[in-house]
Amino acid sequence: MKQITKNATLIAAACGVVFGVVTPLTASATSSSDTSSSASSSSAAATQSPLKWTECEGEGLDPRQQCATLAVPMDYADPGGRKIDIAVSRIPSEKPSARRGALLMIPGGPGGDSLGDPSDKGQRLPQKVRDTYDLIGFAPRGNAPSTPVSCEVEHRDLARTALRPWPAPDGSVTENMATARRISDACARNGGELMRHISTKNNARDVDSIRAAFGERKLSAWGDSYGTYIGATFATLFPHRTDRIVLDSNDNPDPVRAERAFLEAFEAGVEDNFPVFAKWASRPGNPDRVARTPAEVRSRFLALAARLDREPLPWPGANPAELDGNGLRQTMLDSLYDPDDYPVLAKLMRAAGKGTLPPAPPNPPQALLQNYTAVGAATICNDAAWPRSAAVYEKGVAESRAKYPLTAGMPRNAMVCAAWSWLPKEAPPRVTDRGPSNVLLVQNERDVATPLSGARKMREALGRRAVMVTVNSTGHGAYLDNGNACGDATVSRFLATGERPARDTYCE
Repeated sequence: MKQITKNATLIAAACGVVFGVVTPLTASATSSSDTSSSASSSSAAATQSPLKWTECEGEGLDPRQQCATLAVPMDYADPGGRKIDIAVSRIPSEKPSARRGALLMIPGGPGGDSLGDPSDKGQRLPQKVRDTYDLIGFAPRGNAPSTPVSCEVEHRDLARTALRPWPAPDGSVTENMATARRISDACARNGGELMRHISTKNNARDVDSIRAAFGERKLSAWGDSYGTYIGATFATLFPHRTDRIVLDSNDNPDPVRAERAFLEAFEAGVEDNFPVFAKWASRPGNPDRVARTPAEVRSRFLALAARLDREPLPWPGANPAELDGNGLRQTMLDSLYDPDDYPVLAKLMRAAGKGTLPPAPPNPPQALLQNYTAVGAATICNDAAWPRSAAVYEKGVAESRAKYPLTAGMPRNAMVCAAWSWLPKEAPPRVTDRGPSNVLLVQNERDVATPLSGARKMREALGRRAVMVTVNSTGHGAYLDNGNACGDATVSRFLATGERPARDTYCE
C-alpha cells in the first residue's frame, strides 16, 4: 500500500467538524494481502482472524507502534460482498499485568485519522492509563492508507474558502451552489462505489469490526470532535460492547439536521471565542497587538474584512492567490481553534491593514487534499439529505449575516451536499440513552467548532448514560490539550479506574 504522508500544515483549523483539520499521518499499514482478516455480519462486525502486525512506515513514531490491516464489508447490508481495507495501529499496554483492554482513539474531521495517535497524543496519557490499555489508532474508511477515495476535484475547489461555504460579499449563494455542483459531479464521476458507503453509521460499524479483530468483548474509546459523533453512534448501535467511553469536544447529534447543525454551530462558537482573542489582541505589550481595546479589535476586523471584500490583496502561493474578506474570515475561524494560533490572525490583520502580506503557508500535498475532501464530502452528505433549493440557503445566510456578522452567513450556507448526486442509504444516527452508564463527556466552555451549546445537546441525548465535565477553558480539544488540570485529572481517573463524577460538574 502506498504511504501518503500527511503534512502538518493546516488544512483546517482543528480536528473538528465539517471539513476540519487532518492531523499528520505518521504511519502506514500493511496491505490487505498481508492479513487473512474477513468480515461477515449483517448488523455488526463479525469475528476477524488474528491481525498480522508489522513495523509501521513513517517518521517520528514510537518504535513500539505496530501496524496492520483488516478487511470489513464495504456495505454492511451485504456482508458477503466486496471488502475494503481499514488500517489500524497499536502500542500494547506497558504493564500487561494491569491491562484491562483496548482504548481506541477516534479522530475528528470528517477526514482525519488516528494512525499516529498511539505514538503522539497517546504518549501524553498518564502512565496508569497506558498500563491499562493497548492504545489503538485507525484510518476511517476512505482515508488513505485504508482503501482510499478521491473525487479529483478542480484545484480551485480545494481552497479552504470553497470547502467552507463563505457567501459572496453581498450575501449571494450563487457561486456556492455552483461549487457544490462541481464537487458533487466530480465525486459521482471519480469517487467510485465506496463513496456511497462512507457515513457515520458505517464508521461506527467499522469501530465494532476493530473491536472484534482485537478479540475484545468490550472496547473503550476516546473520541475527539467529529469522533464524538462516531463514538456516540458506536455506543448507541453496540451499547453492550462499550467499556469506558470518553467524548471530547462534542458535536450536536441533531438527528434531523445532522452535519448542518455542526456547521451552524460556528455562529455561537465564534461569538464565544472572539472576545478572548480580542482581549489578547488588545493587551498592552503584546507584539502582535491589533488595537487598544477588545471592542476596537472587533470593529477593526469587521472593517478590514469589508475592505478586502471590495479590494482583495495579492497573496502569492495561496489558493486562491489573493486575500479577500472571506480569506480573512477563514483565517479567523482557523485561529480561534487554539489560543496558540492567535498570532496568525493578528499578524495577518496587521499586514493586510498596511497593504502587504506575509507568504502564504505551504499547501499540503495534493493527494492528501483530494482524499480529505472526498471523505469529508461523502460523510456529511451520506449522513442526511440537505435542502436542494438555493432559496433555503439565501434565507438562512441573510438571517445569519444580520445576527452574526463575524461569520458572515457561512454557517447556514450551501455545502456540496446541496447538490449531492445520491440520497443517503439510511437515516442519520439517533443517539439515545439506552445502554450502560459508562460515558464521560469533557467540554471546554469556549470552543469555536463544537460549542458548549451543542455539547449540551449531546449530553441530553445520552441521558442517564453520561456525565459531562465542563472546563473553564478556551480552544477546541479539552483532554490533554486546551483544557485544564482539573478536567484532565477527571478524565484520566475515569479511564484508569472507572471512577466518574456522580453528576455533571464544572472544572474552574
